[in-house]
This record gives sequence, C-alpha cells and structure tokens, in this order.
Amino acid sequence: MATILVKNIKKLVGLANPSAPLRGKELSRLPAIDNAYLLIEDAEIAGYGPMEELHAGIKASTELDAAGRFILPAWCDSHTHLVFAASREEEFVDKLKGLSYAEIAARGGGILNSARKLQAASEDELFLSAWKRLEELSRWGTAAVEIKSGYGLTVEAELKMLRVIKKLKERSSLSIKATFLGAHTFPPEYKEDHEGYIRLIIHEMLPVIAKEKLADYVDVFCEKGFFSPEETETICRAGMQYGLKPKIHANQLNLSGGVETGIKLNAVSVDHLETMSDDTISMLAASNTIGTMLPTAAFFLRTPFQPARQMIDAGCAVALATDFNPGSSPSGNMNLLIAMSCIQMKMLPEEAINAATVNGAFAMDLQHETGSIAAGKKANFILTQPIPSLAYIPYAFGNNLVENVMIKGEWISGK
Repeated sequence: MATILVKNIKKLVGLANPSAPLRGKELSRLPAIDNAYLLIEDAEIAGYGPMEELHAGIKASTELDAAGRFILPAWCDSHTHLVFAASREEEFVDKLKGLSYAEIAARGGGILNSARKLQAASEDELFLSAWKRLEELSRWGTAAVEIKSGYGLTVEAELKMLRVIKKLKERSSLSIKATFLGAHTFPPEYKEDHEGYIRLIIHEMLPVIAKEKLADYVDVFCEKGFFSPEETETICRAGMQYGLKPKIHANQLNLSGGVETGIKLNAVSVDHLETMSDDTISMLAASNTIGTMLPTAAFFLRTPFQPARQMIDAGCAVALATDFNPGSSPSGNMNLLIAMSCIQMKMLPEEAINAATVNGAFAMDLQHETGSIAAGKKANFILTQPIPSLAYIPYAFGNNLVENVMIKGEWISGK
C-alpha cells in the first residue's frame, strides 16, 4: 500500500466534511491549518494536522517537502460540454462584429453548428479530442467533472456522445458524471414540431440511455426560443422515471421560469442564472437546489454577470463551474474562473474556492468522495507554487500558480 507524506505545507486549506452544501455566511469559512502535514494511504486521505503533531511513528514510502506552498482541494467542475467535434472561433468573430447569441443561433450557428459537426465525427475522434481536454483540465487542478450531451440532437448522435462520455468515465482518473441534454435546442426538422422532438427524447432516447446506463442526470435548456417551463418539466419527469436526477439550464438570457421549474422538481442544480429577480433569488435560497453560476460564459458573451453577492447574502447554496463548450465558454480553466468570480462578482476568495470545490462536489453527488480535505476522501488536491496568501490565487489572475495536482493518489506530473 503506497503511503505519501507531504510535510511543511504553508497552509492546508479546505478541511471540512459538511453534510449539506454551504450557503450564505458558511461559504466564507474555509478551515485551514498553517505549517501542516498531509498523509495519503492507498489513494485516500489518511490524516493531517499541524507539523508539531507529526510523530516519528508515521512512516511513508514517499515524502515531499511543501515549504512555502498551499494545498487545497482539487476543483469540481459541475457543468461542462467538453465532448464536441470542433471549435467555433468564426462565431467569436461574428460576436465581435455585433451579432448577438440569439442572432447567431437563428441563422444556424450556435448549438446547431456544433450538432452538424458532431454528427459527422466518429466516436473515436470525439473520444480522443475530449481526452486531450480532460488532460488539460487535470493539469489546471480539476479532479471531478460533469459532461453533458446535447450536440447530437438525433437519437444516434446523442447516444454516440453519451457512449463517449461513458468511455471517458471508464478510462480517466477524474471522477466524471454524465448528463443527458438532448433538450439543448430543437433540431431544424422539429422547429415547428416541438411535441414531435419531445416524443423522440422520451420514447426513443431515454429508454436506450437507461438500458445502457449512459447518464446520471437529465438536463433541459429552459429559455425563451428553446424549451418552455412546461416542456422542461415534461422531459425532466420522463428522465426521473428512469432514475435520472434533473439539472436545468435556467435564466441565462431571460427570466425563463427555469429556476422555478428546477425548484419544483427538486433539481440537483439550476445553472447559469445571469438573469435573476429578487423573488427568484429568495425562492432559490429557500430550496435545496444548488445555484451553479457560470461566469466565464457571461464574460465570453459580454452579458451581465450572475448576481453572486446578492445570492450568497440571501442564503443561496451556490457552486461555480466553467460551462466549457466551443461556443460560449471555450475554457475549462477553473483558476481563471475563481479570479473572475472575485473580480467581477465580488465573491471573497474563500467563497469562490468553496463554491468551486465542496459545493461543486455536491452538485455532482460526489461530496463523499471529493471536494474537501477529509479523512477517507480521495486524495484529490492542488499543490500551489510558493505563494504569500490564499487571496494571491485570484489576485494574480494571469499566473499559473498550480505546481502539481494529485488525483486519486497519483501526481499528474509524476512528481
């Protein structure tokens, strides 16, 4: 059994094992130990404490001196679309020329553009490109990730995407959750026949997904011009009949009713939340549903950022995720996300880190495995470069402060 001892850690951060997602003032509390040690046995956290309590009886096959460095839980990215066939930088230029997200979508761009490219790609091509993205995410400190379908929009292509995600699950060291997002938009052939496409999802996609165990969650893009709250509820309830928990794309562009629908369904999370009213925030704060904010999408689309400060002060349980996708958030860099959340949304560093670790784990039902430094959890953590303080991580937003990453007891760089 491999035993690893990390000594002289300047600050060991994220020492918690909460029974529920953190909300309100809880998010600003990030328990830590100065001048600490961390013991890993058989890929799990076996113990930790201040260096003065490290007794000579602790023997390790490998020791590492982490003087000057911080250790914090690895990132938990609970909303991505990282299986896709090609980038969409031509649409990026269209946005610079003044076209809106809705205008690009209306002329066949956006999700439909990705769908055409994915339908033409082979399963092996999709797997290899997604594998490279996962490797990049792990080097940035991400150890758990949710991946959605939704660029297929046909029975064959949606199943192809989910089978790729299943293969990634089986072969990657990262913990991966799969979400069925067949209801991402309406394919052109169903533009005037919404009921027909919903029947396709419910009667032809979901039964195969359940039989092959291809998904953990069902998701719907609840937005004006896409799926209505009523259509969202119909699809989610159909997925729930097969044991899939609901997640909902909600309130990205408008007060779409997606948050209210998610709360009604007791969804694990409602995601995006750029457009929130006082009443919607109050409803979310009173619910068990996590509000997952995706600030890099707002940044890339140049739309208003999520009202994080108002949501936290109201008592919402919030998570942060990248929305990594080729159209509106072509980055899976959680370190940039942390900085952006502090700079643009006025989150405290402790709040942003909690939202991107322990609450992100709750948003994927992985809280018993990862998201914090606790005995018995997987040894998933980030070893920083030498830094002066925790606040330096979002402050030095252009620097790569990750020296190494451990995922399930293995160093990414082989340190």
